[in-house]
Parts: sequence; C-alpha cells; structure tokens
Amino acid sequence: MNLITFLVKAKINTYASNNKKRTLKDGSKELIYKNINLIYRDKYFGFNPFIGEEVVWRNGKVVWGMNYYGKIISDKVDDEQLYEFLRKAMRLVKPERPFRGPAYLREGEWVYKDKSYGKVDNFKGVEIIFLKKKKVYELKYHGGNIAK
Repeated sequence: MNLITFLVKAKINTYASNNKKRTLKDGSKELIYKNINLIYRDKYFGFNPFIGEEVVWRNGKVVWGMNYYGKIISDKVDDEQLYEFLRKAMRLVKPERPFRGPAYLREGEWVYKDKSYGKVDNFKGVEIIFLKKKKVYELKYHGGNIAK
C-alpha cells in the first residue's frame, strides 16, 4: 500500500472515527493504525490547547511525520459538539490532501475550512472552525517525508 492511501485509511480509522485511544504514562493520548508493513501513530498532549504528532513507520523505519497545535478560541462553544464536527470533517480526508479534512465543509451553523500548502513530502496548513460565522477553533500543522 502506498503512503497516501495508508494515511487516508489511518486518519479515518483513528481520531476521525472516535476510536478508543489509550492514555500513556506520560499523560499523552495515543491512537494507532496498522496495515501489514505500515504503522501510524497519532500521539497528543492536552485538550485545550493540545499539541501532537503523527508518525508513519514502514518496515520499522520512520518515513513520514506531522506536528500540530490547536485550541478552541471561544468560551461560548460546546467542546464536545465542536470536536464531533471536527471528526466529521476529518472523515472526509482525501488522497489529494491527506493531512486533515476537506478544504470546506458546512453543516448547519458550523463551517470547517482547511488551507494547506505543499504535497505529502513537505507541507503546512491551517484548519479553522467557525460557528455562526465566528472563528471558534484553530489548528496549525506541518510535516513531510523523513529521510530513510
């Protein structure tokens, strides 16, 4: 399986699907997805704000990674509703942009926007959620291939 196809499957089958995460001794949360010779790990600290990394191994060697930092920036939003909407957006990740969710998603008064630059080997981006036209959440991310 190629890296991009694997990333899309891994992202849909971990945080986006609200699959069970485990809490590690260092206080972080971890989600793992495996497929034959590929392993994906999403590990993050905190809740609001939070910081984390996604890493992919192929045959035991790290080949790709992404760092992210995000937070809810409004105290007038229900965090559970926001994160449920975010998971819906993340389930729409596509091979053309295998980093976060779609470029745009609207559901009722919720709007998700993601702007990314670059390709899977070297990229950066910003993900923003609006509620009733007010920015309530922001996440910045960057990453790419890691030398073999």
